[in-house]
Amino acid sequence: MTTSTARRVTANLSLTIDGRYNGPGGPSDFGAFAPYVTSEVARNHMTGIWENATTALLGRINAEGFLGYWPSVAADENADPRDRGYAKWLVDTEKVVFSTTLTEAPWERTRVVNAPVADVVAELQATGEGDILVNSSASLIKPLLSADLLDRLNIMIFPEIAGGGRRLFDDGLPATKWTLTHQETGELGEIAMVYDRVRRAGG
Repeated sequence: MTTSTARRVTANLSLTIDGRYNGPGGPSDFGAFAPYVTSEVARNHMTGIWENATTALLGRINAEGFLGYWPSVAADENADPRDRGYAKWLVDTEKVVFSTTLTEAPWERTRVVNAPVADVVAELQATGEGDILVNSSASLIKPLLSADLLDRLNIMIFPEIAGGGRRLFDDGLPATKWTLTHQETGELGEIAMVYDRVRRAGG
């Protein structure tokens, strides 16, 4: 039985038409994504994702990439205000980084954990307030989908077929129902969508 909690658990990820979150070149192959991530729709979508979040969950690889890039954007007065807003939020918010290799966090306001993400989410839901955002880390989103612990999916679909790479939605996930609460299409054919998990009262 799934019970509702005070803190909503949200996730965001960008996908190609064929459902890939990276290209055939591996985890750092984002060639199909590059033309779209700075579009008006993508930037507005990102703002909506973090505004209500007070905790960010990141896998180690994403954490190293994000926290190597975004702090400089936060300090750049010439950056797009939406990019800068996200960057400041990421620097200032509570961050939980999942890693089996890091022993201490090289970033401020960050703790490193080596534990199942479902257990950590349950712990976070029991304290604090505000959304828990699983920030573009498929390695965390997948087990949360399997455990039916996500309340909101923020997805960008980019009009490219990658032809290879990792997929988000694997076979064997529990059957769940979602409602589309927001949709916006950009000039390049990119689509921003927000899906909320439909849960029946008491189950």
